[in-house]
Amino acid sequence: MTTLKSQLQQDLTAAMKSRDELRSATLRMALAAITKEEVAGKSARELSDDEVRQVITREAKKRREAADAFADAGRAEQAERERAEGDVLAGYLPAQLTDDELEAVVAEAVAEAKANGAPEGPKAMGAVMKIVNPKIAGRAEGARVAAAVKRQLAAG
Repeated sequence: MTTLKSQLQQDLTAAMKSRDELRSATLRMALAAITKEEVAGKSARELSDDEVRQVITREAKKRREAADAFADAGRAEQAERERAEGDVLAGYLPAQLTDDELEAVVAEAVAEAKANGAPEGPKAMGAVMKIVNPKIAGRAEGARVAAAVKRQLAAG
């Protein structure tokens, strides 16, 4: 079984051979971020696939934010490049949850938190987030999840 990091390296080699400049530059950037994460801290270590996914998710988010900033500044060409890089990275991430799927997972977590004796209303936010985060595992952005939890706690 190949790891996600080795898959990225193989895809980089293939992109270089096919002279796909965008893909090879994006994969180089992702691998550099992974390597940086591996050597951060007191000792170097090999990242697990989940940790590699977290790094890729963080890099994809940076691309989305940069694309928005470039678009707001009227620099459409750079914004398009950032979006294209984000699309390349998205291919290595799990499929994102739809709004309906996210609401269903959050509703289930709110019910579970209440059953476990969590406080009512907004005070239950932490308890619900502890239940939701492992279930979504990178399939929805944190801000989106938090907003869904707040909506359900306010409504319920």
